Amino acid sequence: MSSTDQNPDRLYSAREPIFPRRVSGKFRSLKWWLLAICLGLYYLLPWVRWDRGPNLPDQAVLLDLANRRFFFFWIEIWPHEFYFVAGLLIMAGLGLFLFTSALGRVWCGYFCPQTVWTDLFILTERWIEGDRNKRVKLWNAKWDFRKVRLRMTKWTLWLAISIATGGAWVFYFADAPTLFWNLITLQAHPVAYSTILVLTLTTLILGGFMREQVCIYMCPWPRIQAAMMDEDTITIGYREWRGEPRGKHRKAEGAELLGDCIDCNACVNVCPMGIDIRDGQQLACITCGLCIDACDEVMDKIGKPRGLVDYMALSDEARERAGAAPKSIWKHVFRIRTVLYTTLWTAVGVGLIVALFVRAEIDMTVSPVRNPIFVTLSDGSIRNAYEVRVRNMHANDRWFEISVTPNDVFQLEVEGGQNGMVQVPADATKLVRVYVIAPPNSAPAQSQSSEMRLWLHDIEGDERSYNDTVFNGKAAR
Repeated sequence: MSSTDQNPDRLYSAREPIFPRRVSGKFRSLKWWLLAICLGLYYLLPWVRWDRGPNLPDQAVLLDLANRRFFFFWIEIWPHEFYFVAGLLIMAGLGLFLFTSALGRVWCGYFCPQTVWTDLFILTERWIEGDRNKRVKLWNAKWDFRKVRLRMTKWTLWLAISIATGGAWVFYFADAPTLFWNLITLQAHPVAYSTILVLTLTTLILGGFMREQVCIYMCPWPRIQAAMMDEDTITIGYREWRGEPRGKHRKAEGAELLGDCIDCNACVNVCPMGIDIRDGQQLACITCGLCIDACDEVMDKIGKPRGLVDYMALSDEARERAGAAPKSIWKHVFRIRTVLYTTLWTAVGVGLIVALFVRAEIDMTVSPVRNPIFVTLSDGSIRNAYEVRVRNMHANDRWFEISVTPNDVFQLEVEGGQNGMVQVPADATKLVRVYVIAPPNSAPAQSQSSEMRLWLHDIEGDERSYNDTVFNGKAAR
């Protein structure tokens, strides 16, 4: 009985340590494969090289916050293109809704960082201290040299994993080889060391000592998932109609009246959350499938069919009790809710892909200089000044021509340039001052404001971009 059961006035139950037993099966194997893939990607991705030219770090995945740009292999996201990041976040949210409504908390059971690192920490713990029974015995034993040695060894390995976790994270924000050398030579920025320290401590505490409490008390998703799931959602459940009444003595008198469950608690002993799936759907269940592997193993030993604990939909309960076959998995997966989520997810994805391929590789922004609004030249002409920021998203230096329309009225000069030409380095922006002049007796010179358009022409690539602005005349005083 937990401390909350003993004292119902308490809102928080003191943690009771959980020692999951080792289990083998298809879901445990799937989790090992996904753990290896997730950790491999996380630790190795910053070291993948990608040629980006002479002015940028050759890193395939880089979140360059200093220069406000994101790099993902051949894709480069500039500050003005943050809608790509927003779109990816929307897709991530819709994807989470989709998979939860169709298959329950598969994210929590297989892909969540808390689950992945907790599995890694439990694996290390089992390797050092032994399987469940040995770990329980060690937990209850008095402190002696052996217990101190095993605990220190385990905590040291946990700390090494946590440091590697925090260290790998900072490599996503700077050139990995350069930052690694700066870290070991103590030349890195203090922000890098402080980030590694914070992530090391959080990984060690959350993955090593809090574990299931993160999912129960800290994560909001178990409470949100109820809105995503319904009776057709496929999740882990216990076939009570088949397992009850449960009993241990299979050869005793009246054993033929018992269900298939022999009350061995194998499903409880392997659960990383320490719950009993036979009690029904619970907030703490992360649907990792380990209880299925454990129960199937027991069913094989006693000669009963597998699936006493299995992925199922609650809507099939009545059908199975009546002896009918459950609905097809496709009928559970493809229903109005999941089709709607899939449609929205696909629409956002297609929109991002289209935007990615049609985006211009050159761009400019125009800001009129307001102090003064205009200048009257010696011949009576009116001149306006503009700050023009030219963006070159190509991997090589480019020459650009800046022009104005209508060109039969306005003349254009680029400060420091000739014939409106300006050179912009690769993957960079350049701020130039542009002057637009109207003849003394022209309509733009005499009126308050006139519309005009500044053009940017890429000489090499023959791309064009424009920006509409206004020209202020004498009447604007």
